[in-house]
Amino acid sequence: MKLRSRESEKTVILDITGKLMGGADADEFRDIVHKLIEDGKKNIIVNLSGVRWMNSTGMGILITGYTTLRRNKGDLKLLNVSNKIQSILYVTKLNLIFECFDDEEKAVASYR
Repeated sequence: MKLRSRESEKTVILDITGKLMGGADADEFRDIVHKLIEDGKKNIIVNLSGVRWMNSTGMGILITGYTTLRRNKGDLKLLNVSNKIQSILYVTKLNLIFECFDDEEKAVASYR
C-alpha cells in the first residue's frame, strides 16, 4: 500500500494505492490518523480509487480509522469505492456505517 495525504478546504484526503491488507499498512494508517487528530484535522476522506485489492484486515483498518475519528469528534468517509469493495460493504452491512462518494467535490462539501 502507498499512501499520500493532501488537503482540500478543511478536509484531508488520503489517497491509497495498491493492496490494503494489514500488517505494516495498519500501523501506517493508524499513525497517520492519530497524527491528523493531534493536528486538529478530523475530517478525513479515504480515496480508494487506486486500491486493487482489500482483504478483511484491510477493511478492519478502515473501521479502526473510522472509530478512532468518531471517538475524537471527527469522521471518515470513503471516495471512489470499487464495485467489489462496495459489495463487501453491503454484505457486511458496513454500507450503513461508511458514507461513500463517487465525486471528490461532493465528498469535501459533505463536511461543510
